Amino acid sequence: MSYELFIGDRTFSSWSLRGWLMFEKFGLPHTVHMVGLYDGTMAQDLADLAPARLVPAMRTPDGIVVGETLAMAETLAERHPDAGLWPTNPAARALARWLSAEMHAGFGALRSACPMQLLHQYDGFTPSDAVLADLTRITELWTLARTRHGADGPWLFGRYSLADAFYAPVAARIAGYDLPVSDLAQDYVQTTLADPAFCEWRAMGLTKSYDPVPYAMDLPTRPWPGPDAR
Repeated sequence: MSYELFIGDRTFSSWSLRGWLMFEKFGLPHTVHMVGLYDGTMAQDLADLAPARLVPAMRTPDGIVVGETLAMAETLAERHPDAGLWPTNPAARALARWLSAEMHAGFGALRSACPMQLLHQYDGFTPSDAVLADLTRITELWTLARTRHGADGPWLFGRYSLADAFYAPVAARIAGYDLPVSDLAQDYVQTTLADPAFCEWRAMGLTKSYDPVPYAMDLPTRPWPGPDAR
């Protein structure tokens, strides 16, 4: 049986990206339903999923509705203990949960100033001190994960985990606004942009256009910096 996943948009909805990666990267069967995040129909589209009012949300094969990506992550990890959603090492698993929870609740300055967009890279964006402080903290967390637990691969904890799903939109923001980060953090951003699942998500998003474009800034742009640039 398959899960039902409700998402809002692939180019601009960072929360939707996190939710989709939880299923896609771990081979969990799911059917995607698009919600009118920018079309004015979101409340109507989510009416049968109360108390969900935001995307993403999921319905389990046995009919349980779960919203909020952190709750979705833990529910899926409970239901699929052999899928490897969290690291197997207890110390790594605890840190991965910590990083994911801090991402879920924090980095408000980065989120506010740099809404996720996968269209292009802005040229000339100047981050505020608050955004720079968020980037410093993100770099600190990524460096800790990579140096302490990342020897087995290119992801935060070596092998792909839910922590990488949570930080994919952060990597996209760093890329989309050409934000200053360390070499280690930039390598991780490029790992995320080159991930086939991320590239597939972005390609699907580009099939839909908006007028006006959400969150557009009055800045020149460059091509998207990932390998799937178009």
